Amino acid sequence: MQYLESFYNYLVYERRNSAHTVTAYKKDLDQFCSFLEQSDIKLWSSVTSKTIRSWMVSLVDDGVSPRTVTRKISTLKVFFRFLMVQEVVDNNVAEHVITPKVPKRLPVFVKEQEMDFLLDNISFTEDLKGLRDRLIIEVFYHTGMRLSELVNLKDENVDFGNEVFRIWGKRNKERIVPIIKELKVSLVRYMNERNKVFPERACSNLFLTDKGLPVYHKLVYRVVNGYLSRVSTVSKKSPHVIRHSFATALLNRGADLNAIKELLGHANLAATEVYTHNTFEKLNSIYKQAHPRAEKMEDYI
Repeated sequence: MQYLESFYNYLVYERRNSAHTVTAYKKDLDQFCSFLEQSDIKLWSSVTSKTIRSWMVSLVDDGVSPRTVTRKISTLKVFFRFLMVQEVVDNNVAEHVITPKVPKRLPVFVKEQEMDFLLDNISFTEDLKGLRDRLIIEVFYHTGMRLSELVNLKDENVDFGNEVFRIWGKRNKERIVPIIKELKVSLVRYMNERNKVFPERACSNLFLTDKGLPVYHKLVYRVVNGYLSRVSTVSKKSPHVIRHSFATALLNRGADLNAIKELLGHANLAATEVYTHNTFEKLNSIYKQAHPRAEKMEDYI
C-alpha cells in the first residue's frame, strides 16, 4: 500500500529512530497490511477503529501476548498520525482503540554480591579476548549501556581527559556517562593490548573480534550469558539484565531517579520508575528485619 516507504523515511530522517525500531515498525505494518488484504481493504482512508479492533482480536486469538499487541497498536497510532499530516486520512482511527491490559513486568537483575563476585573472583584470561570480555562486563555494569550502544562504541566515544563516555543512544541522542577509575584501568589495558595485536585496524570500533572486526550482538550476548551463568541463577542472562542491575544498584544506594534516567538515556521518567519496585521490596525487607516493632506488629495481622 502507498505511503509506507515515506513513513519509514520519516522514522529514519525526522524521528531519527534506530534501525532496530524501524525494522519493528515495518514488521508490524506488514502484518497489518496482510490483514487488510484478507479483508479486501485497499485504501488507508477505508480503515476504521473497528478494523483495527478486529485485527487486535485476531492477534490475541493467534496467541500474541498483550504486551506485543499493545506495541503493534502503538505502531498504528504513529503511522496514522503520519497519514493525517500527509492529509491522507481525516483522523487517527487507532488513537482510541483500547488495548489489552498488560501485566506489570518487573526487570530481572543480578544481585550486587553476584556482580562483585564475578568481577573480583572469576578469572579472565590475560590475552586480548580475556581483557575484552572482562571489559564488556564492566562497561555494561558501570554505565548501564544498551547492547547496541556498546557494539557501536568507537574509540572517539571514550573521553579519557574528562573521564566520560559520549554515548549515542536512541534517536541519535548523545548522553554523557562517567568512567570510574576501575573501568579506566581496564579500558587502558584492553586498548593497549588491542593496538599491539591489531596495529593497523581497518575500523575505529572499540571492541573487536579475534579477527580484528567489530564485535556483533550475538558475540557480546554469548560473552555476557556465559559469565552470568557462573554467578547467578536469574532466568535471563543478557546484557539488558546487567543494565537493570546497574540501575537497581544505584537506586538501592540512594541515587536520584532523575540522575539514573539521564544515565540510562530514558526519554521519560516513567521508564525509569519501573526499578523503584525492586528497591521498595528491598527496603521493605530491611525494615522488617531491623525495626524493633516489626515482628510484634506481624503477630496482630
